[in-house]
Amino acid sequence: MASSSTAEPQDTSYVKMDKESDATLIGKHCQLEYCNQLDFLPFFCQSCKKTFCLDHRTETAHKCANAGAWAERRRQAQLAKPSAGEGRRMRDLVSQKPCAADDCKTVVGTALVPGVHCSSCNRDYCLKHRLKEEHDCKSKIPIGARPQQFDVTEQTRSAFAKLKAWGAAKRESAGRALPKPKPSSAAVRLVAVNNLKKVAKGDTKVPPEKRVYLYVEAEAETTTAKNYKGEFFYSKDWVIGRVLDAAAKSLQIENVNNQSPDERDKLRVFHVEGGRVLEFNEKVGSVLVSGNTIVLLRGIGPPPDLIEM
Repeated sequence: MASSSTAEPQDTSYVKMDKESDATLIGKHCQLEYCNQLDFLPFFCQSCKKTFCLDHRTETAHKCANAGAWAERRRQAQLAKPSAGEGRRMRDLVSQKPCAADDCKTVVGTALVPGVHCSSCNRDYCLKHRLKEEHDCKSKIPIGARPQQFDVTEQTRSAFAKLKAWGAAKRESAGRALPKPKPSSAAVRLVAVNNLKKVAKGDTKVPPEKRVYLYVEAEAETTTAKNYKGEFFYSKDWVIGRVLDAAAKSLQIENVNNQSPDERDKLRVFHVEGGRVLEFNEKVGSVLVSGNTIVLLRGIGPPPDLIEM
């Protein structure tokens, strides 16, 4: 009866005898001397192979004559289980190969020299040549990479160089149209801004606390108006693209930014104080302050089709 209840290992030295698995079990007397209590749910000791009641089920309670026998059997069973990798040598678990560095005969992938993988050139090196500077990583083409990928990289760098040179030449040729920054002293600037507010024009729906007052100019050859400069105010929540549309309309400048795909026909906004061309999606309040000067220039953006595939 006891053997049927000890099929699986337990964490304790005793197991409960289940009457559902043994139809003949209708209760047993505790086998501890001087107890002899009838228990309908007795416990079986896996060390001394006797039956006890609830109060005497542990080895200590019934002073087991073979204490610790169940624990020893469990330990021996665990030791008998095969371990991971049993019967295999270390050389079966690693891939041995020579170091990828030139003139290096060290074998990597062994137990003593595991090897270091370089993710840039996709090669394995010994400890001496593990650094990129030691194995000249820049001059190596990564294993598995397509050669044309490097051609595209070189063409991209060449395109940016052409773009930089073209933009510099275009800005230099337009330098005559760029005004000088206004005086930067606090007192003079405050007076200039106050005078600017008196004459500036703009959308009256813009709240006064959100207005940014600017000097707006354009190249004389790009406008049909008699006066190619003016004073205007815009909302600080507007983007530069909206300011460009409003300024071009006020100065009567042809604006084909939404019609022509050629960058040479498009207008750009140059910030005099910042010394750079503003992006269309930049907010007015983040790049401009009252009293600044912006200039509308045509054809100073990046030219198309610089990369010849």
